[in-house]
Amino acid sequence: MLYLLILVVLACIHQSVSAGFQLSGDAGVRILLPKRSSFTKQDGTFDHFKAVKHTTKIVNKYRQNLLNFQLNFGTFPPGFVSLPPLAAYPEEELERRQKEPLADEEDDVEWAGNIKIGTPPKTFLIDFDTGSADLWIPSSSCSHCTSSKSKYNNSASSTGAQKSGAFEIRYADGSNATGPIYTDTVTVGGVKATGQYFAAVTSESPNFAQDPIDGVLGLAFPSISRLRQNPFFVTASAQKSVKDDAFAFKLASNGSELYLGGTDASLYKGAVEYHNVSSTIGYWIINGASAEVNGKSAVSGFDTIIDSGTSIMYGPPAAVQAFYKAIPNSKLYDKSGGFYTFPCRTPPQVAFNWGGKSWTISAENLNFGETEQGSGECVGTLAGQDLGLGDNTWLLGDSFMKNVYSVFSFSKNAVGFAALK
Repeated sequence: MLYLLILVVLACIHQSVSAGFQLSGDAGVRILLPKRSSFTKQDGTFDHFKAVKHTTKIVNKYRQNLLNFQLNFGTFPPGFVSLPPLAAYPEEELERRQKEPLADEEDDVEWAGNIKIGTPPKTFLIDFDTGSADLWIPSSSCSHCTSSKSKYNNSASSTGAQKSGAFEIRYADGSNATGPIYTDTVTVGGVKATGQYFAAVTSESPNFAQDPIDGVLGLAFPSISRLRQNPFFVTASAQKSVKDDAFAFKLASNGSELYLGGTDASLYKGAVEYHNVSSTIGYWIINGASAEVNGKSAVSGFDTIIDSGTSIMYGPPAAVQAFYKAIPNSKLYDKSGGFYTFPCRTPPQVAFNWGGKSWTISAENLNFGETEQGSGECVGTLAGQDLGLGDNTWLLGDSFMKNVYSVFSFSKNAVGFAALK
C-alpha cells in the first residue's frame, strides 16, 4: 500500500522540467546553518582519521536506506546489486573516546540548525540531511545520551502522542539507536507540520553520543523512511504550510542557509537549471552526469545523488580511479578509504555537467589539505567507495554543493542548480 501511495504521489507531482525555470524568491522562510567543522586541520593538513570516520557513517547510512526500502516494499530497489556489510569505525575510535572529553571533539561536518518540537515547543539542534528521510532526536529517558543534548519528553507536550512500533538503526560497533515513535507538532523556521512522525531514541551509538547535534531531520522521499511515514517537509507541504513545494540550500563558510518554501533569490543569479529526479528509489538522484577535468570529460553517463548529509564526494572505485587518471601526477593515497592526491601547486579544474552548464568546483572545495606539512601533495574531496549504489551512481555532498545554489523541488520532481552571487 505504501509503495502504491508513493507512486501516486510522485505521478501527481511530476512535471516536465526545462532548464531555466525559476521559482519565486520570497515565498518561504530562511534557516541559518552555521558551519561546524572540516576535514582540514588547523595546520593545513588532511584529517585522515576524521574523514575515514565520516566515510564509515555514510556507508552505513546508505546501507540502512537500502534496508528501509526493503522493509517498505518487500524487495530491494530496482538495479540493486548487493547489500554492503556494516562498516566498522576506525580501531582507534574507542581509545579516542576514552581520552578526549566531548567538548573537545570536532565531529563530522554537519549543516545544523534549530527546530522546535511539541507544545510548549522545545528546541533541538539537528542535521538537515537530503540523503535520509526520518526525523529522530533523543528521548528524555535516553540511557546513553549526553547531558548536553536536548531531549524530548512526550508527557511535557500537550500535542504529543506515542504510536505503535519502534524505531531502530544498527551500527557496526554492535550498538543501536532505538526508541519509540511519536507524533507531535514540529516547526522549522516558522514552517509547521502537525502530527509529524518522528522517533525519540532511548539509546544511541557512542559515536552519535559524542556528536554535538541532537538528531537528524531527513529531507529525502518517503520510500526510504524507516518510520514508513512522510518526512517533515512532505507533511508541511501537504498541510499548506509552505507556498512552494521546494526547498533550497546555500552552503558556504559564511552565510549558509536552508530556505523552505521556494528559493531565496537574493543568494543566486540567473536561472535555475533543473534536472528531473530519475527514479523512485527515494533519493534526490539525477542522471546523465559527466565529470570534467581541465575542460575535458573524464567519466560520463552516470547518476548522481545530491546529499547535504556528507562532505565528501564519492564514486564507484573504478570510476574514481579513471577520474584521477585524467589529473597529471595524481596518486592513490589510501586504498581502503579511496582517497587520492594531486599536486597542490597545480590543482585541476574540475566540474560536473548534466547536459547544460558545467558547474565548477573551486580549488578550495576540491582540497582537504596536504598529506603532511610540506609534502606538496593535497588530498582530493572525491573518494572511491562502494556504497551499495551500484557501479554507475555517485554521491555528491557539500564539496560540490558549496559551489552552487541547490534547489530540491517535490512539485517538479527535480533538482536544480544556480550560480551563487
